[in-house]
Amino acid sequence: MKEIYFITATNTNVGKTKASEIFLKRFASLGKKVGYLKPIETGVLTIPEDGSQLLELTKSLNKEFNVTINDVVPYQFSLSAAPFVANNAKHIDIQLIKDKITYLLNFCDLLIVEGAGGLMVPINIDYFMIDLIKDINPTKTFLIAPTHLGSINDTLLSSHALKSKDIEHQIYLNLYKDKEDFLTITYPFYKAYFDTLLFLNEGIE
Repeated sequence: MKEIYFITATNTNVGKTKASEIFLKRFASLGKKVGYLKPIETGVLTIPEDGSQLLELTKSLNKEFNVTINDVVPYQFSLSAAPFVANNAKHIDIQLIKDKITYLLNFCDLLIVEGAGGLMVPINIDYFMIDLIKDINPTKTFLIAPTHLGSINDTLLSSHALKSKDIEHQIYLNLYKDKEDFLTITYPFYKAYFDTLLFLNEGIE
């Protein structure tokens, strides 16, 4: 049975690409034939750097993933901005993204899909990243969350947004900033609020 895992985050620069790398390796270590898709990458000057890096990794983990960078990153924009803005307010075809998913699943049995920015990043004027997740209907969504001061609000808002759309998800904490303050600033609340705490450097639970 084919599986799709969507990697999203509370905001940009929180660790979606790093998380995608980690999960690709973890699933491959479990014997899965992995694949990767980043439907939209902005800030592309010559080649999509994140997409190219993860494509090479995926090919090293799954020799059957014989696809091109344009398959893996179908929408590439030079401006580092929300997709709607980066595309000069032109329409982005969601069906094209869905077709790419169908195509890539011919080369893998588990596909990692990496989003852009946070959940409410606009893809079209009335269509947001969270809507793409809902339409794709992944096996599970992984919400990557930071742990620095102020992150609790963003994490809970993002989690509640996913719940409001009935999107099953797991929160993975990424200790990449203000690590020394984590135990006193955010950990006490997270420990009390969540039944289980998952970290990017731990196994899938």
